[in-house]
Amino acid sequence: MSVLPSPRIPAPPRIPGLPDPLRRCWVPRDLDSVTTIGEEDPMAGGVHPDHAERLWRAVRRLYRTGVHPAIALCVRRNGVVVLDRAIGHARGNGPQDGRDVAKVPATPDTPFVIFSAAKAVTAVLAHVLDERGAFHVGDRVAEHVPEFARNGKDAITIEHVLSHRAGVPNLPKEVLDLDNLADEELLLRVIADARPRTRPGKLLAYHAVSGGFILAEVVRRTTGKDIRTVLEEELLGPLGFRWGSYGVAPEDVDQVALSYPTGAPPLPPVSTVLTRALGPHPDEVTRLSNDPRFLTGVIPAANVVTTANELSRFFELCLRGGTLDGVTVFEPRTIRRATVERAYRELDLTLGAPMRHGAGLMLGAQAISLFGPDTEHAFGHLGFTNVLGWADPERDLSVGLLTSGKPIVHHGLPDLWAITREVGRLGPKAGLPG
Repeated sequence: MSVLPSPRIPAPPRIPGLPDPLRRCWVPRDLDSVTTIGEEDPMAGGVHPDHAERLWRAVRRLYRTGVHPAIALCVRRNGVVVLDRAIGHARGNGPQDGRDVAKVPATPDTPFVIFSAAKAVTAVLAHVLDERGAFHVGDRVAEHVPEFARNGKDAITIEHVLSHRAGVPNLPKEVLDLDNLADEELLLRVIADARPRTRPGKLLAYHAVSGGFILAEVVRRTTGKDIRTVLEEELLGPLGFRWGSYGVAPEDVDQVALSYPTGAPPLPPVSTVLTRALGPHPDEVTRLSNDPRFLTGVIPAANVVTTANELSRFFELCLRGGTLDGVTVFEPRTIRRATVERAYRELDLTLGAPMRHGAGLMLGAQAISLFGPDTEHAFGHLGFTNVLGWADPERDLSVGLLTSGKPIVHHGLPDLWAITREVGRLGPKAGLPG
């Protein structure tokens, strides 16, 4: 069967000696020289090797745009790793780095910051704690954090926070001052003093950072432990995850792939929307994410650090209903509850776009979807900017796609969409598991 090329928006050529307006990294002619392949067995997962290579060609096309110094992709099908590869450099090949800067190759073992895809991890943990009886997602936040009731927030539930309907999508900029991340009293005061912009439960407004801090405080009050410790005890430890926590240990900071502002500098109104959602300007967010204070802190909505393989493995856990490699950490009903639809193509007042949400997870769609076409039952999360993790129950797929460039609007978007499409073409839809 012939494969039609994906539509592309060509990038303007670089002009030697002049700044690159698209802020691209250096791309070698020989892409094999910057490609690392992990352990994969497409045939064992029911995927023809040619189909796996077709998917990887889509990744190579995205890499050639120059907006991602590193890309890592891991796909599981039928529980088997059918593709696990990385291309590019984890460090030393940003748009401002010279040719003489030492370049560290990216490999399948390279961890990346996954930004907002961290919300999926935090959401699953919240639903697990509901299962454990620590709290119920229908509880009012103020039942567990009485201070939160200030300024008319007494009716906000944990589920409102998970589904971005709490009405407090933004927090003061000082919250993301990296010197304040360890100041629990300041963070509590900020979320307690926040004033709702909309009536709780009424409207959808993406909570880019605020929701994670609210959930972390609920976890601390109900378990007596910080959310990083609870995540380790409930999920990561029992399943033997090396990465996947909020930040990393100080000795691991230098292993994390650097994030780079790439693509054309964002301008209004796009930059205005993103600054309203994130707090700082998008380029500043990218730079902050490389700071050791960010990489060792706890930002439950934004700073999980993991590899593409382990992100895929996390969604494999969700796909399997809480049991992985013979170890059960939650019941199937827990993930079913997390993926019940809470918003159907509703206009998100923060992002200004129609979204489809569950309680903490983004949901796929029949036509236009983050997870490729015809993925109505898929669930996962997007991360700033071209990071994706998802599970597709109908195709028995779990996917982790990580990128180190942070472009906003760029000429590589058709290639990104082509990757999600090719993932969906790895195998036929078999329907939902019984």
